[in-house]
Amino acid sequence: MTVRAAAGSAVVLVDVRLGAVLPVAALPLLRGATDVYAGTDLPAGMAAELGVAPAPLVPPTDRPVVVIAADLTEPAAAALHTAGAPVVRSHPPAGAELLSAVAVMDRLRSPGGCPWDAEQTHQSLMQYLVEETFELLESIEDGDRAALREELGDVLLQVLFHARVAAEDADDPFTVDDVAAGLAGKLINRHPHVFAGGDPAVRDAASQEHRWEQLKQAEKQRESSVDGVALGQPAVSLAAKLTQRATRAGLPADLLPGKGNDGNSGAGLFALAASVKLTGADPEGELRAAGRRFAQDVRTAENNARAAGVEPLGMAATDWRRFWPR
Repeated sequence: MTVRAAAGSAVVLVDVRLGAVLPVAALPLLRGATDVYAGTDLPAGMAAELGVAPAPLVPPTDRPVVVIAADLTEPAAAALHTAGAPVVRSHPPAGAELLSAVAVMDRLRSPGGCPWDAEQTHQSLMQYLVEETFELLESIEDGDRAALREELGDVLLQVLFHARVAAEDADDPFTVDDVAAGLAGKLINRHPHVFAGGDPAVRDAASQEHRWEQLKQAEKQRESSVDGVALGQPAVSLAAKLTQRATRAGLPADLLPGKGNDGNSGAGLFALAASVKLTGADPEGELRAAGRRFAQDVRTAENNARAAGVEPLGMAATDWRRFWPR
């Protein structure tokens, strides 16, 4: 004879990363249940917070009961579900997997974790942030979706790593939650047309970009339109960023470096980068794309030479011209 769960019984599956947060759909079932049990796969603290007793291996079927568990393979949850009790699942919000990533990072930096991870500092991690950022750029330029997803994760790792290191600072600690809260606050403050019921200064994407700079300058109490520009970034990117900031502030293009005939090669390079930026393109990206095309042409010429029985190493100029891709 098949034993059936009593009407009103249910298995409630929760996401333990979110703590004692129950799905809204489970509330009527919890109110109507005679007994509510915690599955053995729930953390002890969570069961105590919910105020429920440990579930018996075989839950009763003569009255409505609810088993709260993390997974349907938990014995009591499985038994009740086999007896016909429905399953109510918790649906975590977008971004919940970030909690798992934070937990893994904390584990790696904690006693008994990874010795290498435990030794890292903000300074020692700098090179990896730069490397991972360029690898991310390459995946975007290549249109490689699988690589893009992976490289985004690697850049996220650097953010989580630095935040975890910062949390251990004895003098001025901050956590990954402080980082996230600061970001959320910044985005809200700089998008009043979205979060504050409208902003007459924002009419389209171009005016929003200008408004963003205005709000940022006021927020950070900057005295100059070029305050906050990272002067240590690659030179072409620096020229483009300075051009963007200054011209947004109303600087006429004829005052940009290199517009005169001063004969300075650096100023001339700045002028070239500025002229590309003023067209709306990214000079750093354009130059990098040209570099990638050049590298591919070099490889093609070398392969052409090998196919013709010529060793590329030490080729004369005439050979390079002969095998250069048309």
